Amino acid sequence: MSEDLLAAYDEHLRGTGVPALGAWIEQDGPLLRVVGEHRGFVTGPRDLSDHDVDALIAAQITFFGARGEAVEWKARGHDLPSNLPDRLRAAGFVAEPTETVVIGRITAMPAAPPAPDGVVIRRVGGEAIPAIVAMESQVWGRDCGFIGDHLAGRLAAASDRLAIFTAEAAGQVVAAAWVVLREDGVFASLWGGSTLKAWRGLGIYRTLVAVRARLAAEHGYQYLQVDASDDSRPILERLGFNPVTTTTPYVWSPPA
Repeated sequence: MSEDLLAAYDEHLRGTGVPALGAWIEQDGPLLRVVGEHRGFVTGPRDLSDHDVDALIAAQITFFGARGEAVEWKARGHDLPSNLPDRLRAAGFVAEPTETVVIGRITAMPAAPPAPDGVVIRRVGGEAIPAIVAMESQVWGRDCGFIGDHLAGRLAAASDRLAIFTAEAAGQVVAAAWVVLREDGVFASLWGGSTLKAWRGLGIYRTLVAVRARLAAEHGYQYLQVDASDDSRPILERLGFNPVTTTTPYVWSPPA
């Protein structure tokens, strides 16, 4: 099954999705890059062996360096050539934490469990973004304003492709997650899922997965995809998700 899911991933999830309002997508040879968000983003096909990889890497540095912007190159664990990560590091890209790509069939997802006592799950719009940013900043111990900018930009560009959910208790956002309904009509991608420490272990994460799965099912999607952290992966596997590869962001930043 994992080979079939990996093939579906390579067919449908190598693109960029709809960029935020004010951002745009460019083609650079075999690569796609997103320009105009909080940092650039580059993705490509599975196999770049027939291309001058070092020249492609250098072109991204030149392009985003001229804009004074950082850029993320999204590298998957099964990408070719196999030494792509070495070449990125040699060019000055720095690896961020590796995540596991997991995919689940929506028809196999369990029903949504009830929210814990005192917790309300609801779909929200842009009005909730400041509270989500405050929660995310508390979880990660840094300013997560870029998440708010990203969500606001995506809502402005294609509000029908993004659904944001919060878990609230006593008027406070204690967790948040969102789902991107991709244009292919096949895959829905789950993002977020951060929960304040005091509210972990209560099933909120599982409930947020289930409500997003239900929404995707209502829109006719077949698969859910998550770039899962080490904390999230075991939960998702218990829900029926299958690991298919890994993904590592390699980030180049312009000199200070």
